[in-house]
Amino acid sequence: MANTTHIGLDQVRQQLRQPRTQLKGRQVAPEARSEVQDLIGMPPVDGHRRDLLIEHLHVLNDHFHGLFERHIVALAAEMRLPVVEVFEVASFYHHFEILKDEEAAPRLTVRVCDSLSCSLAGSDSLLRQLQNDLLGVKVVPVPCLGRCEQAPAAQVGQQAVALATAQQLSRLVAENHTQPLALPQALRYGDYKNAGGYQLALQVAAGLKDHESVIQLLESSGLRGLGGAGFPAGRKWRIVRSQPGPRLMAVNIDEGEPGTFKDRTCLEADPHRFLEGVLIAASVVGCEAVYIYLRDEYHEARVLLTEELAALQANPPCALPRIELRRGAGAYICGEESAMIESIEGQRGEPRLRPPYIAELGLFGRPTLAHNLETLYWIRELLEQGADSFASHGRHGRKGLRRFSVSGRVKQPGVKLAPAGITLRELVDEYCGGMAEGHTLYAYLPGGASGGILPARLADVPLDFDTLQPYGCFIGSAAVMVLGQHDSAREAALNVMRFFAHESCGQCTPCRLGTEKAALLMDSPVWDADTLQDLAQVMGDASICGLGQAAPNPIRCVLDYFPHEVGAEVKA
Repeated sequence: MANTTHIGLDQVRQQLRQPRTQLKGRQVAPEARSEVQDLIGMPPVDGHRRDLLIEHLHVLNDHFHGLFERHIVALAAEMRLPVVEVFEVASFYHHFEILKDEEAAPRLTVRVCDSLSCSLAGSDSLLRQLQNDLLGVKVVPVPCLGRCEQAPAAQVGQQAVALATAQQLSRLVAENHTQPLALPQALRYGDYKNAGGYQLALQVAAGLKDHESVIQLLESSGLRGLGGAGFPAGRKWRIVRSQPGPRLMAVNIDEGEPGTFKDRTCLEADPHRFLEGVLIAASVVGCEAVYIYLRDEYHEARVLLTEELAALQANPPCALPRIELRRGAGAYICGEESAMIESIEGQRGEPRLRPPYIAELGLFGRPTLAHNLETLYWIRELLEQGADSFASHGRHGRKGLRRFSVSGRVKQPGVKLAPAGITLRELVDEYCGGMAEGHTLYAYLPGGASGGILPARLADVPLDFDTLQPYGCFIGSAAVMVLGQHDSAREAALNVMRFFAHESCGQCTPCRLGTEKAALLMDSPVWDADTLQDLAQVMGDASICGLGQAAPNPIRCVLDYFPHEVGAEVKA
């Protein structure tokens, strides 16, 4: 008996020593590998760059209308990455659709925005009609497309459609999306230079304008980061400049906050004013490379920016840093600066725990200057006109100018350049032509989905950094959504909470589960106020980034200012 057992163990050990006839896991199909190589190119001597994984996924997704498993396996082999790592990244982003090899890719995808401004404009009924009428194409609701002033907004393939109607979208689908791409009527490179553009960038790069004086000017002007956080721009430049090199720069144009579209309009109107701000910042801070992260929904802007970057690099006005344009993939969380950096590195866009802060340890482990597009868009004007000129604007004790993205029940939605500290009532009456016909002011969201909701009786509160916090709100990226008397604050809050639940990266439990649970509770005819308050407290205290921390704002605002809508008792 013992001898038999001993022989059996020896045979097992011998088999374990045998080399495998094939590798573990799914093998690369030669045809799939050839298809991937044709699209992304052969690897350089040192292999494909790891940080370009998402860019390569975009190439495959665009070409095949989805990511087939066989191509993911082949891409992993080409990039010398574990297959599971490529799957993890691909599955994180909403714009990548992973398909089994036996599945058929959709011929075309039609996306209809279901965020608040578009919902007010009837996108829900438009979506239902298209799902019934359009056969053979994929019709899906999506979060904010960044065209709130053109509500309802949609996309056919990658083509944006403003003020979308069922007839218009059906016609585009029938034409199989073959219309030529209409690029924005932007100021191009030659015209920008002829109008004096890039002279300041040249002076700064050549040392003719002292770098310290530029930082002091920013500090004197009071310019703050205009992506939502509001950190003083001059102080940020000083902090990053003090760090050891090499230093990098990351530009955030992933404005996914519902109600926000100001960066898109700036980029589409004058891309080189933004790019000159980039060059000045890179020179002053000493950034050797710049990564521009542009949201995927802005296809036309991406084509425009690609062309204008090529024109700039072909005939540079001064020495340029390395500039790379990176494409988002439909993840709102990548608007958070550390999540954006993870995405630029080719990872899942999950926020980092801090400290360390990205000014010290950011992109690729280097000190990183992170900025929003609009902040950089102001740089040339500030240097030309001086800090006092910018600071001379403002109302109600505030200083400076703001670009407000205004949508909802107003006659003239759009981006409004107005004094900082202007009130909602003044903004609507003086810049938006008043309320839309048949609507009177009922409520408004001063800072997009996460900025809270205020009633009409608080329409005279100055709109600026630090003025809205006493009311449980904040200005954020100055995305103002206006509700009329026929609208519901509780429905608006439910809409944005569903958005947060959809866009949570899932990394931390308070946000991942809290947003889903909150949306379920908020869908009840009568709100359980005590439970929602407890949930809001936990989400705000324990979430690791701004998404989970700000998501409770709409809950608290409805309970505080609109208790009659949810059957809650009025606070003393």
